[in-house]
Amino acid sequence: MLSTQHGFYILSEIFISLIGATLLLAIWSVIQQKFKYKLVHEISVKRVDKGLLYLSLSVFVWSISGVVTLLGSHTNAWALLVSQNVFSILNSLFLILALYYFDQAPTYLYNNITSTRRIIWIFVGVSIISLLLALQYGDTVNTYGLRLSAVPDLILSGVLSWLLAISLYRTFRERKMVIVAMISVVAIGLLFLSQWPQAFYVESFTFLSDLLKIIAKTGLISIFLVLGTSWVIELSQTPTIPDMKIHFTDWNQVVLSVSSKGIFNQKVEFGKKTTQFNNLFKFAIRRKFAPEQEMCIEVHAGGEIPSQTYLSRIIDNMNEILSLQADSKLHRNDLFTFIGQGKYRLRFLPEHIIIDAALLNEFVYNTDNQRYKSFLRE
Repeated sequence: MLSTQHGFYILSEIFISLIGATLLLAIWSVIQQKFKYKLVHEISVKRVDKGLLYLSLSVFVWSISGVVTLLGSHTNAWALLVSQNVFSILNSLFLILALYYFDQAPTYLYNNITSTRRIIWIFVGVSIISLLLALQYGDTVNTYGLRLSAVPDLILSGVLSWLLAISLYRTFRERKMVIVAMISVVAIGLLFLSQWPQAFYVESFTFLSDLLKIIAKTGLISIFLVLGTSWVIELSQTPTIPDMKIHFTDWNQVVLSVSSKGIFNQKVEFGKKTTQFNNLFKFAIRRKFAPEQEMCIEVHAGGEIPSQTYLSRIIDNMNEILSLQADSKLHRNDLFTFIGQGKYRLRFLPEHIIIDAALLNEFVYNTDNQRYKSFLRE
């Protein structure tokens, strides 16, 4: 039998989660309807909508779990125990699948199907162990005041909280939303902290546990909504690929067109900033001539381009040369697509990348660029 206080928590969880999940699905629907055409030329089109969809499903699980707990409080305790374990598995599963589509998720998760499958199977295995312990010892406090059945789930929650905190913090920091990034870490930390009383059961902490859960879940749902809204804003401001053209006319010189930014056949002279031009030229050659798996360049310490700063400098220099206003400035996501595992690709369509023949030959026949010469033969 549920106490009045715990019953209030369950009802709050049901309705808050239901409303939050519905709003996330509404945002996902807008992306599907309004921006699918804009993303049709992107390799990464799948990442935009499915990540948000899985987040909404994970929130729906909270709501459904609350309904089952509320209705099952008068029924078989074992059935309720099994159902809660299943919901825990589903929630973890949907969150891991969502992180697969996060640009700023750890590299062993983002767009990495092998690692994602391994982590999912580990999570399922740990959840099964938790269920077996619950069936063996029951949902009771055992040795040293420890609820053994809750320990595996607590470990699983700790790992998932770490992955989610890293991904959300990096994502919002990349979007210049530092306050939201910090709040997301705090909300995830509170959610994890609220699960400790389940393993180390102390009756006086029941109210505190429920209070922390409702605060953390409400905060996390709000953060997911902010994330979804920021995706919509980002997509609305991202140039449509067919309207983007670039022409490499000479060393350190390109002619750029991005109509949505008001840039029409404008000349960009890189001057003495040869490294920026060379990096941009490498992206263009790969995008135009290389096979799909070779269109990307690794941008990280030890990669072909050692830091993302080099990409930002290309964009900043273009904005300065073109004297673009704040509302029409180019951003990194306008020209480059993040593919995962530190790899970036130029967004321009191959047919919209024009390279002067003499310039191309001079570049690829340089002894430092023999890899690029091979792309012309493929």
